[in-house]
Amino acid sequence: MRTLEQAEAECSLLHDEVRVLRAQLEWFKKQIYGGGKSEKLDRLQSDLPLPELPVKEVEVEATEVKYVRIAKPKAERSIPVENFKNIPVKETVIIEPEEVKANPEAFVQIGEERTFEIDIIAPQLFKREIVRPKYKSIKDTSRAPIIAAAPERAVMGGYASAGLLAWIALSKYVDHQPLYRLEKQSERWGANIPRQTMADWIRITAEWLEPIYKRMHQRLLEGSYLQVDETPVRCNDPDEKNAGTKEGWLWVVSRPGSDVVFDWRLSRKHGELTSLVEGFSGILQSDAYAAYFGYAKNHPEVKWVGCWAHARRKFFEAKSEDPKAVAFVLRIIGWMYETEALMDSHKLSAERRAYHRKKFYPRKLYWLKKVVIGLRAKVLPKSGLGKASDYMLKYWEPLVAHIEHGETRIDNNLVENAIRPSAIGKKNWLFIGHPEAGQRSAIIYSIVVSCQRRGIDPLEYMRDVLTKLPKMTTKDDLDALTPALWKNTRN
Repeated sequence: MRTLEQAEAECSLLHDEVRVLRAQLEWFKKQIYGGGKSEKLDRLQSDLPLPELPVKEVEVEATEVKYVRIAKPKAERSIPVENFKNIPVKETVIIEPEEVKANPEAFVQIGEERTFEIDIIAPQLFKREIVRPKYKSIKDTSRAPIIAAAPERAVMGGYASAGLLAWIALSKYVDHQPLYRLEKQSERWGANIPRQTMADWIRITAEWLEPIYKRMHQRLLEGSYLQVDETPVRCNDPDEKNAGTKEGWLWVVSRPGSDVVFDWRLSRKHGELTSLVEGFSGILQSDAYAAYFGYAKNHPEVKWVGCWAHARRKFFEAKSEDPKAVAFVLRIIGWMYETEALMDSHKLSAERRAYHRKKFYPRKLYWLKKVVIGLRAKVLPKSGLGKASDYMLKYWEPLVAHIEHGETRIDNNLVENAIRPSAIGKKNWLFIGHPEAGQRSAIIYSIVVSCQRRGIDPLEYMRDVLTKLPKMTTKDDLDALTPALWKNTRN
């Protein structure tokens, strides 16, 4: 016969399991009906007969959760005159009154009314003829004819200009258009351009930009702070059975306010990170992927710091399991973000930021850890709250390491945001056409995202750089053509 203690223990266990199942059910509904989710699950699964579970009324004290995401001031709606003030006037239409046309001598102009309309010139191919006159000496007829040297071209012997190369590359990597769509569009531009030709142009563009890309990577490694992440991208491998696709990886290294460098690898193995950041000494920030921890452990010159956004996200997703406790955790993390935003607004130096972190963060983090330890002791390990608590406590040391380093951001969001263009792109073109083409994508993404981070028009940059590169020698300094210095060196 069961004792009262056994019954209460069983009841408590069942109660915890019900709470976990309810949380899983909420997650399941969000995957189907939540905004922005793709319907990867069959909606009929939501109609599966589930037993009715007893609902226990629990009064939860209303607690305001503050996670401050600093919102930009709402922009006032601009009027057309202001919105289009920098658009050049290509055409002026003067409309004279019929009475004035009939008898212009009878009237004198005293003013005018001006309005405008906005039109567009669709992309249109045009030819730039390059004429090199050939001359023969009048006095010395035996002398060979003379002719000016052919200009250096971005495509040796080809017909694509630097501007067209840049346009095709950016149409794919900024506007996320597959080459087969660009091939169809080219007919409206004036002539059909085969997609294979465009693919060759992207290869040539990447090859010309590669020396700049390598210099950008080297400059990042010469710094003392790196943010790192990786994202999967499928590629079409002819060696796979039935010419199928397999998974590759775009690894990303960056530093706030600096360049973003992508690197293509066919795996996510720890050794890929080693070759990517080899020679770096300083602070390495990432998510909790074991490769980063392992690298820092084997390289004492590297200090690993964590990402508070990942830690917070796990608690936010489990808030229905214990709203009051999760609200406390989120409130402390929100206070940290508030403080960071305040220090950003005052443009504090790294030294001053480190001073404020050391002064104000330890007490808050002490209580945060106490609460999380208590949560982990009372919830099931496999519950959402159990996993969130385990994550934070397991990576507590790299999370709180920010206190010692004023130059770091407390999350990895900047580098994750830099990955977004590739994430949007692969939804349109689905996969990289060949494993060897992966690095070309990495090079062009690095140039494009680094330009966008600095407010540089990628088309203007690439057109200019692809024009200059063929004229450069090995003695010229490539630093001047990196996005970081390009603006300062324009003629």
